[in-house]
Amino acid sequence: MAARSVCRAGSAAGRALLWGPRPSAALLTLTRKRGAATYAQTLQNIPETQVTTLENGLRVASEESNHPTCTVGLWIEAGSRYEDPKTNGAAFFVEHMALKGTKKRPGSAFEKEVESLGAHLNGYTSREQTAFYIKALSKDMPKVVELLSDLVQNCALENSEIEKERGVILQELKEMDSNLADVTFDYLHATAYQGTSLAHTVEGTTDNIKRLTRGDLASYIDTHFKAPRMVLAAAGGISHRELVDAAKQHFAGLPFTPKGDSVPTLKRCRFTGSEIRARDDGLPLAHIALAVEGPGWADPDNVVLNVANAIIGRYDRTFGGGKNQSSKLATLAVEHNLCHSFEPFNTCYSDTGLFGFHFVSDPLSVDDMMFCAQGEWMRLCTSTTESEVNRAKNYLRNAMVAQLDGTTRVCENIGSHLLHYGRRIPLEEWDARISAVDAKMVRDVCSKYIYDKCPAIAAVGPIEQLLDYNRLRSSMYWVRL
Repeated sequence: MAARSVCRAGSAAGRALLWGPRPSAALLTLTRKRGAATYAQTLQNIPETQVTTLENGLRVASEESNHPTCTVGLWIEAGSRYEDPKTNGAAFFVEHMALKGTKKRPGSAFEKEVESLGAHLNGYTSREQTAFYIKALSKDMPKVVELLSDLVQNCALENSEIEKERGVILQELKEMDSNLADVTFDYLHATAYQGTSLAHTVEGTTDNIKRLTRGDLASYIDTHFKAPRMVLAAAGGISHRELVDAAKQHFAGLPFTPKGDSVPTLKRCRFTGSEIRARDDGLPLAHIALAVEGPGWADPDNVVLNVANAIIGRYDRTFGGGKNQSSKLATLAVEHNLCHSFEPFNTCYSDTGLFGFHFVSDPLSVDDMMFCAQGEWMRLCTSTTESEVNRAKNYLRNAMVAQLDGTTRVCENIGSHLLHYGRRIPLEEWDARISAVDAKMVRDVCSKYIYDKCPAIAAVGPIEQLLDYNRLRSSMYWVRL
């Protein structure tokens, strides 16, 4: 959707330049200077993120603005990576149960109270974090903090609700199996991190969902929902002092981890170059994902790899633009009808990551699309140009400023940053890191992670044409004479 919007905006701008009066060179120069100054001022005028740590270890962080609304949320260092094979799915189950009533607000009373505020409640679970957040009017911030506190400290976990939600989750799992993109990425994790906790799916297995008990869910909450593992984040028209006061009032009883108690630690998940193929010739399209091991969240190489992904670009037949797109791979895809869509990704975790690309193609185009995609990787390693890097950096800056759009995105940015980096990294600092990237850095960093590395591959659908793993491995380098 974002890329499609960019294409439409670009077309509109093109028509305006073609049909409107031609501006003078002086006016163009002035416009460019004004645009550059506006971007710089935007970065400098972003409100400071204030962080306060309570006595029990809960971090309270906020960014104040003049919005009439606010988003307040809890980001928790817990997810499927903290589970073992027998409890896989507990985090996802707990997320469902947390929204189904508390001891103080049983049944649907919790949801009704949220609705009475005209607020919006949501949550999600990933491999390394769980989040619950509420968007409401700024004046209702103290009430929102109380609701979030009740949600994580007094989850009812009634047996009747557990059985009801068990059926809902099992139905969701069936529906998720029809989303081949998600299935492909789950397979990619399963083969890349086989035998480790990162190989688990977020939702868990059908057998586990059928087997998990109230005791399993309660144990998960008691183990992971501790104050030092949480961030209470807020963005919008709120006062940080009032947020801290509300947090002290409602989260004072949140358990912390005393000295001597066992703290869940993450085991190193080693990357394995291997593949999973789920061939089904009855499906119309093939889904292919190929990845190498990338860096963890805090590694500075991530900025360079994101620039590299912006050079590769992304493509979907619905985007428009055709062969005139700046992405070389998109141009090839259009000219030779190689795929329906492709998208690079850089998925990061605390100590590792997956850097790769995913594409959807017709059965007879799989080989050609894979050849062109791997060739684009090799080109990044050997012959990236400064003009490509400059274009990619501008794309990243645009995506970065888009994070300012709405209180929910800002709130999520604050919460996830404090979990991943231990602080909120200002956009001005991100801009400086992006500006420091040049073509040589892209070539060097891409060579470090891509060149002559063993990839992990996941393929679903009519994939007969996908070459043998050894052939794909041999395309991870170019023979240089």
